[in-house]
Amino acid sequence: MRLYLVTIFPDYFASPLAAGVVGRAIEAGLLQVEVVDLRDYGLGRHRQLDDAPFGGGPGMVMMVEPLAAALEPLAGTHRVLLTPVGAPLTQATLDRWAGLEALTLVCGRYEGVDERVAEHFIEEEASLGDFVLAGGEAAALAVVEGVARLLPGALGNPESTGAESFRGGLLEEPLYTRPAEFRGWQVPEILLSGDHARIAAWRREQRLQRTRRRRPDLLPPGFAEGEDRG
Repeated sequence: MRLYLVTIFPDYFASPLAAGVVGRAIEAGLLQVEVVDLRDYGLGRHRQLDDAPFGGGPGMVMMVEPLAAALEPLAGTHRVLLTPVGAPLTQATLDRWAGLEALTLVCGRYEGVDERVAEHFIEEEASLGDFVLAGGEAAALAVVEGVARLLPGALGNPESTGAESFRGGLLEEPLYTRPAEFRGWQVPEILLSGDHARIAAWRREQRLQRTRRRRPDLLPPGFAEGEDRG
């Protein structure tokens, strides 16, 4: 997979791209990442990227011209603008993007991006959540890691992604490891029983109960009120 990061802060990505699952995916040739420095497309002697908004208002707006120059050569990729006004990023979104041959992530900055960029040079807009950051770089890193770990061969155990939170619409169940007792706090006895059928049923019930308590919005009508349809 080829992944392009369009940013005014290319150094932001140096260390994260060399670490963890992302670094291993790049080293193994599963993922190719190119950081595009938007300053290379800035206007004039000062390589200007932003200007005051038409109609007045606070802050500055990223200009259409530098972004158009940077994004036109990437027209064959799926270009995503990371912005608070985009659609919420979900696991289903990452699953879809992980199947692409090439993905471009555009990191917004300042007060926002000239709307003509989204209208003419972007295939999709996405938001990390209902909050505002200084720019889209942190969101881009979240996407890179979320996509990289889904690439075939990126994880040591390919089954690891199958039982995680949001699979099947539920949060993941509580997890435990050694020791079985710590300061009087015991691991649930059923997990030590060796009865795989009962353990599977316990995990299913724990996923359902945890989702009801913490994220009832993930459940269809009926489940949130306590109904379990198996």
